[in-house]
Amino acid sequence: MKETVLDVLMYIFDNYIEDDLEFTPDQESLKSQLIEAGFRDLQIDKAFLWLEGLATQRDFADTATSDLSSIRVFNDQELDRLNAECRGFLLFLEQARVLNAKERELVIDRIMALESCEIDLQRLKWVVLMVLFNQPDKEAAITWMEDIVMDDINTNLH
Repeated sequence: MKETVLDVLMYIFDNYIEDDLEFTPDQESLKSQLIEAGFRDLQIDKAFLWLEGLATQRDFADTATSDLSSIRVFNDQELDRLNAECRGFLLFLEQARVLNAKERELVIDRIMALESCEIDLQRLKWVVLMVLFNQPDKEAAITWMEDIVMDDINTNLH
């Protein structure tokens, strides 16, 4: 089974967080459940590190300031990871006020923390949803992103 860290994260989100179930703080118990679901130990550990990084970056973003009139310039590594479609989608989310500049930076940080070489639009949407879910007072944006992610899943199934 060739799962990525993002596959583990998507599974955690879909099965534990999204359904408003009590999310267990016991990593060993969760890790056992993920192994039973077929994920590898190394990928699970990397997913936990990714989630810890999200929490750490969220705390930093709460204290950071941003200029709403600024323009985001992507560095070479970010350009390699995020194709034009993904960068355009991030810009669209900012213009639609689904993401603010701080949240956009969190999304980019979490994308860069994944080991995948290039992220497609569908996976970017999942990362955006996970980042928004981790932000306070973003219920409307979360609902909007959930609809987009679920529309993608339903389109792919039919």
